[in-house]
This record gives sequence, structure tokens and C-alpha cells, in this order.
Amino acid sequence: MERQTQVIGQSSVFLDALERASRAAALDRPVLVIGERGTGKELVAERLHRLSPRWDQPLIIMNCAALPETLIEAELFGHEAGAFTGATKARQGRFEEAHQGTLFLDELGTLSMAAQERLLRAVEYGEVTRIGASRPVRVNVRIVAATNEHLPAKVERNEFRADLLDRLSFEVVTLPPLRARTADIMVLAEHFGRRMASEMGWEDWPGFTPAAVDTLIDYRWPGNVRELRNVVERAVYRWEQVGPIDAIQFDPFDSPYRPQASEAAAPASPEAAPSPPAVTHEEGPADFKTSVARYERRLLSSALAEHRFNQRSTAEALGLSYDQLRHALRRHDLLPGGS
Repeated sequence: MERQTQVIGQSSVFLDALERASRAAALDRPVLVIGERGTGKELVAERLHRLSPRWDQPLIIMNCAALPETLIEAELFGHEAGAFTGATKARQGRFEEAHQGTLFLDELGTLSMAAQERLLRAVEYGEVTRIGASRPVRVNVRIVAATNEHLPAKVERNEFRADLLDRLSFEVVTLPPLRARTADIMVLAEHFGRRMASEMGWEDWPGFTPAAVDTLIDYRWPGNVRELRNVVERAVYRWEQVGPIDAIQFDPFDSPYRPQASEAAAPASPEAAPSPPAVTHEEGPADFKTSVARYERRLLSSALAEHRFNQRSTAEALGLSYDQLRHALRRHDLLPGGS
């Protein structure tokens, strides 16, 4: 596999994770890469390979979640001709393809217990047996695996083999989510924006307005870097005006004309539908000014949640300017990080 990839970031937590991966790269030992979706686990796996003594040998990638359980073992270990229906000729598995190189197993936590058992044997003894074959094949493969699950918890639930986890976790590199590396948000946004502008033939990169910058930094990014790239590239693609980009849309499905939820998911009656927060007396007696402040804070919190914490959309829905909304959020200590 030959690709041009970049690992971008300057926050200390991200650089610490990269440093751990770089140190582990030189050792011929398994490495487990942990992280939420979109945090760049595949890029780190490729970094581990490129910085290792095996850099000039194959890097083979297998997404364990992309194949049905009945085919995973055939993909990993290969098969002989006639081993099962449709196997018209012998085929190497991913282990044999990765001989002398690196095998990256993505979504490791989705492997069945049977596949885990055979994987353990391959890791322990350095040999695999094709389906339908009687003799094993020796392989020299370095394993890098990745998952977004907490594997020790799966071990406790008897969903993952403890001995396999022990063998694969010589080093564990945990990638921080984007919300923990806010210093990298605009670094990445500028990179993705410039790249998209160049792809569209723009002569200059106008950047983002201060309001757009605030919107990007304040968002929680559940999809991490992958989501950020999509949001930024979509904003550049849709921008048809002169000057810095000001319109950011996090949810591409957000439309007044989108299909309504099915009856099974919809509230049974109007009374069951969510309603604006009401002033309650749970917080004790309060004068008029305090009660209004409490109600305003609940209203702001509800509107933010409804609009996925997009401050510009929230401001429009409440009939406020962006600056007015920011002032109100600051007054009620609702800005992320209390800024």
C-alpha cells in the first residue's frame, strides 16, 4: 500500500501519543492503537510501519468489521482450492500477504471468538494454516491492531480472549479525541480548507471569519478529525461569496424539508413531545430577577442542544445576533471551557 498521508497537530496530548507510537515503531512487537472513530488510528498504524525496520515491506490492512464472520478466517489465513463452495483456486490470506511486513487489523474488537483463537495461534507460533490445508505456513508478520472499544471490558464480559489481548498489547497508543486537542482544530481546519480550495481552483485561500472560527472551536466534534474534514470541505465547496468563509453547517441533513421521524420513533401525542424548559421551584425561593435568569439559562441550554451546539444556528432560532448570543452564553457560563 502506497499513500501520501499527513499527521497534523501541535497540541501536547496529540504529540505525546505520536511520540509513544514513534518509540514503539522500532521494536518488532505488537502495538494496539485505541481511539474514537475519526481520530486517525489508521494514520498512526501507517506511521508505525513506515518508521519500523519493515518500512520497505508490505503494509496490509484488513478491516475486521467489513467482512461477514464466515469470511474473516478465509481472509486472514487464506484457503485451498475446493475448501468451500466458491473456492475455485487457492488464495493467500492477509498473513501471507504481509510476510516480512506489517498486518494492520482495524476494528479488532469485532472478531469472533473462533477467529480470535486462530489469530492467537498465528501470533504465538508464527504460522498459519489455510482453510482446507493440512500443513501450516510459516509467516513473519508484525501485528498492529486498532479498536474504538475498551477491550479489557470485553474480556470481563467473555467477548474477547484475555490471552490474545495480552499478546497484542505490548504497547498501547491511545489517541485523544479532537475535543481534547482544541489547539489543533484550526490548524486542521486551515489545512483541509486550503486543500479543498486548491482542488476547486481558487487562486487564494480567504480563511474563516472570527465567528466561523468560534463556531468550529466551540463544537464538540463527536466524529473527530474525519467529521472536521467533512465540515470544512463542505463549507468551502458551498461558499460562493468573496471574502472569508462564514457559513458552517455541521449536520448536512439539517433541512426544513427532511423526512419526519417514523411513527414508531415519533412521540405518541402532542403532550409527549419535548417542550421548552419551564421554571420550576426545585431550586428554592427566588425573586423575579433570579427566576428570569434561571429561565433564560434553561432556554439557552435547550436551544443549544436542539441545534447541536451550533451557535450561529442557535442565534438565528432565538432571533439574536451572534454577538448577542455569545454575550448571553458568557453571562450564564455556558460557553465551552467557561471562556
